[in-house]
Amino acid sequence: MPRNWTFALHDSAVIGRLSRDLDCSPLLAQVLAARGLLTKADATLFLQTRLVDLHDPNLLPGASEAADRILAAMNAGRRITIYGDYDVDGVTATSILYRCLKLAGAKVDYYIPCRFEEGYGLNLEAVRKLSAEDPTRLVVTVDCGICSLLEAGLAKELNLELIVTDHHHMTDSLPCAATVVHPRRPGSEYPFPELCGAGVAFKLAWAICQRMGTDGKAPPRLREFLMQAVGMAAMGTVADVVPLRGENRVLVAYGLQAMLERPTVGLEMLLKICELHEKKSLTAEDIGFAIGPRLNAAGRLGQARLAVELLTTEDRSRAAQLTAYIDQLNKDRQTVERRMFKQAKELVEANEQWLSHPALVLPSTDWHAGVMGIVANRIAEHFTRPTIMLKVNEAAGTAHGSGRSFGGFDLHAALGACAELLEGFGGHSFAAGVRLAKSNVDAFREKLASVAIDYFVEGVEEPALDVDAEVTLADLTPRAVRELDRLGPYGAEHRRPVFAINRLDLVEPPKKFGGGERHLSLRVRQNGKVLRAVAFGRAEWADEIAAAGDSPISLCFQPQMNEFRGFETVELHLVDWKPADKAVAPAVSA
Repeated sequence: MPRNWTFALHDSAVIGRLSRDLDCSPLLAQVLAARGLLTKADATLFLQTRLVDLHDPNLLPGASEAADRILAAMNAGRRITIYGDYDVDGVTATSILYRCLKLAGAKVDYYIPCRFEEGYGLNLEAVRKLSAEDPTRLVVTVDCGICSLLEAGLAKELNLELIVTDHHHMTDSLPCAATVVHPRRPGSEYPFPELCGAGVAFKLAWAICQRMGTDGKAPPRLREFLMQAVGMAAMGTVADVVPLRGENRVLVAYGLQAMLERPTVGLEMLLKICELHEKKSLTAEDIGFAIGPRLNAAGRLGQARLAVELLTTEDRSRAAQLTAYIDQLNKDRQTVERRMFKQAKELVEANEQWLSHPALVLPSTDWHAGVMGIVANRIAEHFTRPTIMLKVNEAAGTAHGSGRSFGGFDLHAALGACAELLEGFGGHSFAAGVRLAKSNVDAFREKLASVAIDYFVEGVEEPALDVDAEVTLADLTPRAVRELDRLGPYGAEHRRPVFAINRLDLVEPPKKFGGGERHLSLRVRQNGKVLRAVAFGRAEWADEIAAAGDSPISLCFQPQMNEFRGFETVELHLVDWKPADKAVAPAVSA
């Protein structure tokens, strides 16, 4: 589907001044200006991340009381159970709090519900089981529980002390727990409300470590743990696709460094199998495309406990076994994902009327529940609209699934507008889960479309693609492209810079490459300079571009450095393309 390239408004005087003041390339200055950083002071503040910019954990609503209750339980010799979730955010949050309490000398274990048998979050049977095994234990949820009103009520009936820590959207009422730790708790004045589950767990662990030391400072052993735990918080932050600004940006910036300098035994093995251990620095993309999917694979295939064990074990032999097994689970997950993506595309193509809707709802009895979210994300990007995939249970007459947003659409709020057709939903603006009766699927599709059309005011024919600047191939020098790394880490609401170049000539016909020829490779030329461009998973563009013949094309892309056999070259990672006569000129301020 064609996309409308929307160019940032540029002031050449501002760009020139920023380039001089920061001693940087005009390429970097253009991106800073496009993102509203118009002065040296603002740009410098953004480019510098400092650990001291993290807020005091005791400011986080509920964190102080939770830390006090956890330490009281520990000192009383009571068992403490960390109740987590099966995605990367839940796994890293569980690992952070489990390792913190283990180092502090607590009697601690963890419980991860099975995705297929128990589903997300607290469940009544698990509460009964934990109470029956040890009614004196303290249960601390991470990355879940904020909407578990019935389950928290049962825990209270059973006199099971419960602390809820979460970051997801909440209902009108809080769960009836001993305390609730949440950055957006009603009445909260916490300065940064966008922490993920691992970020909340990190703050709670920090508050506990403070209490274990003197004068509000953690003892040396726990201080070292906190520096290591920043790495796990970074993994959860990137994988959960929360906005990468404020505290999240600090956690990821320092966490990426900690992952290389202070890896746990399991993370060290994971970095090696991902072939990242020899890198001088990691990127958020390394988490998003290499580390995160492997950790997620365990949960998606029903074995999330193994991911927690990998991140917390100190046994190198066990860590090696777990890493190899999780890597194989990821390969299995990739096979299932490719099959489902193909089936989902075919389903949309067989129901062309759905393409008139600004959101997709795709039901099937054949979807694998563990990878619906991944495939929904790929379908959303492919068809450029929010997508929900539903696994239908014919016998039970129910459907449940996962959705991913597109174009800034608030998926959680949209589901709220469809609540009368749903049995339940949860998540946040970008990603959400949903349950409903099979008989309501068609009505849900229509209702979601009506909600989405109000957001996509112009319809879905040309969704916007924000472009930081129009440039030339000559602007893309290795030095200028490397300078863009100063803007990192990149992630949600702070994507890699996107540029456009108008009127490029093909040096040779487009090529397909990779397993199953799924990817596209181009060589393009402008004023004598030639660069390679690639588009992963977009092999279908090869035939479309070839059909344009000798006509020039325009490309929208993210420039990156590609290293091969010791040589580094600039490479264009394509986001979109158009025939040159259909490209839109950028707006330029006077």
